[in-house]
Amino acid sequence: MSRPAHRRPEYHKINKDLFVLTYGALVAQLCKDYEKDEDVNKYLDTMGYGIGTRLIEDFLARSCVRRCHSYSEIADIIAQVAFKMYLGITPSVTCNNASRNEFSLILDKNPLAEFVEELPAGRSSLCYSNLLCGIIRGALEMVHLAADVTFLKDRLKGDSVTEIGITFLKKLDEKKYRRKK
Repeated sequence: MSRPAHRRPEYHKINKDLFVLTYGALVAQLCKDYEKDEDVNKYLDTMGYGIGTRLIEDFLARSCVRRCHSYSEIADIIAQVAFKMYLGITPSVTCNNASRNEFSLILDKNPLAEFVEELPAGRSSLCYSNLLCGIIRGALEMVHLAADVTFLKDRLKGDSVTEIGITFLKKLDEKKYRRKK
């Protein structure tokens, strides 16, 4: 028996709490494996980058967003569509400079750190949710935008909010990626 043609594809969702707890266990294991916080931060960023390079395809297919014409449009799409779609939150967006290529995503609540009250002792430079920076950077690179993505503030470090900074560096050469006809 064949499937009806009008049926939407099903997307499997995992329990949010299971994901957050699994992520916490991953960070804890990385802290055991690496002595330096910088090494853990780099590993989380690299993992996130790999996720972002694959997640962008799912995002573009499911969200039906159109081509953006400015960096501010891109920052708004990341905050209002992508974060809502994958993390269930909508961070606020602020522009940080006159050339309009630096933006901040301000998260009132960080879902990855939901069950974390404080960083482990002796881990003051750990960026617990650095995976998010890698995901954003990887996804942007796949749509030909080079960006520097870092944590500017973190509630786990005593700040009032969690803030992710995105600096758009340049558009990558699209000709290099186009197919020859």
